[in-house]
Amino acid sequence: MSSEYNKRIKRRNFIKKSSAGLLGAGMLNSKKSFGLEEDNAKDESPRIKQYRTLGRTGFRVSDIGFGGAYPNEEEIVKALIRAGVNYIDTAESYNENVIGSSIKGFDRKSLFITTKMAAFKNFETKEQILARARKSLEKLQTDYIDCLMIHAAQSSEIIKSEAFHSAVKQLKNEGRLRYCGVSCHGSMWIHEPKESMDEILLGAVEDGRFDVLLLTYNYLMQDMGKKIMKACKEKNIGTTIMKTDPYSKYFLLKKTYDMMVEKSTKDGTPIPAYATNLFSKFERYKEQAESFIEKHNLSGTDEIRAAAIRFVLDNPDADCVLMSFTTFEDIDNYVKLSGNPLSSSDKKTLKDYEKSLGRFYCRHACGVCEEHCPHHVPVNTIMRYDQYFHAQNQREYASEQYASLHGHKAEACENCPGYCEKHCPYNVPVHSLLNIAHRKLTSTS
Repeated sequence: MSSEYNKRIKRRNFIKKSSAGLLGAGMLNSKKSFGLEEDNAKDESPRIKQYRTLGRTGFRVSDIGFGGAYPNEEEIVKALIRAGVNYIDTAESYNENVIGSSIKGFDRKSLFITTKMAAFKNFETKEQILARARKSLEKLQTDYIDCLMIHAAQSSEIIKSEAFHSAVKQLKNEGRLRYCGVSCHGSMWIHEPKESMDEILLGAVEDGRFDVLLLTYNYLMQDMGKKIMKACKEKNIGTTIMKTDPYSKYFLLKKTYDMMVEKSTKDGTPIPAYATNLFSKFERYKEQAESFIEKHNLSGTDEIRAAAIRFVLDNPDADCVLMSFTTFEDIDNYVKLSGNPLSSSDKKTLKDYEKSLGRFYCRHACGVCEEHCPHHVPVNTIMRYDQYFHAQNQREYASEQYASLHGHKAEACENCPGYCEKHCPYNVPVHSLLNIAHRKLTSTS
């Protein structure tokens, strides 16, 4: 049988399983949608078990929400909604058309839909923002947007844009918008001013006009996220979380390393110079990695990923954890984590991973090394696209985003001595990772 045939069979079986006994659109905010035992007894597919109040909005959102540029399949979005996922995060540059077609037939009031609007340095006029918002409404095929966010704010100046806030006020008066928010990965540092994620988002908290924030938080990068969530709690601002899984980069590197060694042995091709530094360090950590895998009896990265997601869910200050769902298998794998507490075994696994292999993860929204780069390479942004490429399997999107970057990309890193790596507070071999990322993100295969 072909792989495409198997894919169609899996999809058909998933839809059949997830549809049987699932609730109609009007029931999503009723008690029956909250993962009660009587529902689960009739339905073997995973369901959302926990809902949390999204700050001052008062809306009860699923602890696991959908966020990202994918999926591009209506069936996946519909299956998510039937599974109880009621928080949907998109953007004008993402998949608004797909979301709009997918929510037809469901009770609109049972869903919380957020879309995001980008501003490179600052927003244009109020009229242009209104036109963009109305275009989003058209694509989403809805009368109103629950939350309109500033997409990936890179400065405190952007969050104070009077053009944006004036447009938000008018949209609210028209009944087209309920709340506003802001997402942030930190600045690119090639632009002025150089501000970190916590500086920008804490500024948004103090501004007082934002109802929901989208921020990075995971078990390898906690400090900024905790600080932001604490401030949000005090002001009753909703928090949604991204980049929850610091992808098990070591295991990806091992695969790359093995392929390079095999090729070098087979045809005498030398291992590229850019990889020498990385793999010399890699060799030193192989024994630690193998010991870690054996100690925790791991069969793959899925167990680490699940523990990482549960770590974020375990924080009561995190209202909704956003996941990227690209396949029906993702629904099975992620939705089942809802309401699933972090075990002592999970904590031990994550702690040991941090100690053994954490240095292979370039911390999202960090950017500490970037001011030391003479070429002004946006290190953190490139490594974020690399994470989209590998961890979320959004290869086309990641490559497109990388291609659209202005100024120097990681091609400038090949003959550089690695100033970024020398100044990394986490001892990440980021110079080598950038070289590998460049080759992956520019590959046509």
